[in-house]
Amino acid sequence: MDEILNYRTRTLEGFFKKAEGQFPVMIVTGPRQIGKTTFLRHLAGEKRKYVTLDDPMLCELAREEPGLFLQRFAPPVLIDEIQYAPQLLPHIKMLVDNNRDAGQFWLTGSQQFHLMKGVSESLAGRVGVLNLLGFSKRELDNDAKAKQFIPAYEALLKREPLSVASLSFVYKQIWLGSFPALYQDVPADRELFYSSYVQTYLQRDVRGLANVGDESSFLRFLRACAGRTGQLLNIHNLCEDSDINHATGKRWLSILQNSGIVFLLEPFHSNFNKRLVKTPKLYFLDTGLAAWLTEWSSPSTLEAGAMSGSFLETWIVSEVIKSWWHNGKRAPIFYYRDKDKKEIDLLIYQDGTIYPVEIKKTGAPTKKSVKHFSVLKTLNLPIGEGCIISFVPSMIPITSKVQAVPVSMI
Repeated sequence: MDEILNYRTRTLEGFFKKAEGQFPVMIVTGPRQIGKTTFLRHLAGEKRKYVTLDDPMLCELAREEPGLFLQRFAPPVLIDEIQYAPQLLPHIKMLVDNNRDAGQFWLTGSQQFHLMKGVSESLAGRVGVLNLLGFSKRELDNDAKAKQFIPAYEALLKREPLSVASLSFVYKQIWLGSFPALYQDVPADRELFYSSYVQTYLQRDVRGLANVGDESSFLRFLRACAGRTGQLLNIHNLCEDSDINHATGKRWLSILQNSGIVFLLEPFHSNFNKRLVKTPKLYFLDTGLAAWLTEWSSPSTLEAGAMSGSFLETWIVSEVIKSWWHNGKRAPIFYYRDKDKKEIDLLIYQDGTIYPVEIKKTGAPTKKSVKHFSVLKTLNLPIGEGCIISFVPSMIPITSKVQAVPVSMI
């Protein structure tokens, strides 16, 4: 339990406690090593048995004798890495059908691709599913109660900056990433952590999911994706750079997406406008992993390099996603790009209203930065307030409906 002693409060706590009172089964999914187990063990305290299917003997028992396993580890119980024994899911269903008390089973899972298929088939209507990613900036600033990001002025006023966010500070956080192991009292060595992470991910997760025969090809594909974070997805180029066929590239990309490594930001579609680009944008959900894969040796070289803007955009997008997911909500985010190459980095679509967001690596944004906001009128939908997330020292108005927002308020 040593890792619990260094526990940092997570935003998801509040929503989890509410949802746990409604469902007999709760499952927290997300990439490996982002704190799912620590999160649930902290909430459970001494009131709930804990068992991990990383233990080979327990995993074999769960697979071969799921009924006996659940007799030995009867609820209330926390079962870690449930994807290793999906045979448990039908037996959990039978137990909760006989007793619908809330909070009987807490589960974690790292491989959403196969895991969620089994959950949806076996536990539909009986399970609350929540997504957890690495630490958000707000969590690192000890403001775990922060609500989801939306650029409405009144909502922004509640997001006062809690720490300095100079250029060097931000790029250090971008370069380091958001994995909890890197923020312990004695932090893990970054190089060793990411090297081990990728090796473990290749050997344990992807090989089982994708039948990867050539690990070097998959690593090339992973690096190619990292090198294109923040860009429009071009699966053909990714496959060419990785020397794989198109079908393999699509399958591997789907695995990266479903296991929480990458996020595909879809373009905003409207029936009123046929000229919108329909290709998603590719983002890594952890900038530290992407920076390690693309071999940036320090925060300063990353900040001064050719990918500086793409990494800042990737970091902001991932922070916005965390602000929604960690509050138990789907992230209603899109981007805008039309055939005339007019682009808006983010559109947050909430309650039928579009809130536009631009991301700029500048300390002095101008009206020119939001010139494309006007194209949203063609969508015939209500347009809310917008913002430019940049390196301004404090929130300042750009127009009557657009604020320049410091990075520290994200």
